[in-house]
Amino acid sequence: MNNQTIETILNHKSIRKYTNEPITKEQIHTIVQAAQQASTSSYYQAYNIIGITDPTIKKELSLISGQSYVENNGHLFIFCANLNRFLLKTDESFKEKITENLMNTEHFLVATIDASLAAQNAAIAAESMGLGICYIGSLRNNIAKVDQLLNLPPFVIPLFGMTIGYPDQEPERKPRLPIEAVYSENSYPQNNEETEKYIDEFNEILGAYYENRTENNRSDTWTDQLHRKLSKPVREDVTTYVKSKGFNKK
Repeated sequence: MNNQTIETILNHKSIRKYTNEPITKEQIHTIVQAAQQASTSSYYQAYNIIGITDPTIKKELSLISGQSYVENNGHLFIFCANLNRFLLKTDESFKEKITENLMNTEHFLVATIDASLAAQNAAIAAESMGLGICYIGSLRNNIAKVDQLLNLPPFVIPLFGMTIGYPDQEPERKPRLPIEAVYSENSYPQNNEETEKYIDEFNEILGAYYENRTENNRSDTWTDQLHRKLSKPVREDVTTYVKSKGFNKK
């Protein structure tokens, strides 16, 4: 299929090393506009995008994430779930009830999904300009500190970051699970043996990728990665933090 948009999406690679070439304000503005045009539940637009230009804050966020490229990039976005905006023009007679309803898990999901959809639009827009991007979930290593650095009010939480810049590396495209493992029609797949077969196939594909890639080659499989990561606790403070901000309390 000769379609530039599809080609951009299918050629996505996470970029973790950037040149010193700056990104213009016009580019940033266009990327944010593209993010805003993402689908949004009930027209809520329940997110905020914070651009980090202060080198001191960038440095702090880099230390939290443990990633040098959080500091060294063309621009850094932080995507936040935001329900606080709904309270700003609310009549006092409704505020207490609305505040109570915002604590519902459904609204937490809506804000998280809205922010994620906006972020993916931003990613595609940036890549269409020849820029590289990388999502930064490791900001949640100390989510309360990120909250403090960004002066976030109640009902606003930082979900993830995104580095953007001109690539200074050309990594190989990382393979994905077979389409049969993630797509089915009319029902969730009922044949676990068949799914396991697709996972076995993917382990072989990914193993070959890791052994043959240009940088950081190693012997590994998708299943082994999952075992290592999921067999130990991770960011156990996040649940308490999220609830302290008013989210997901009922």
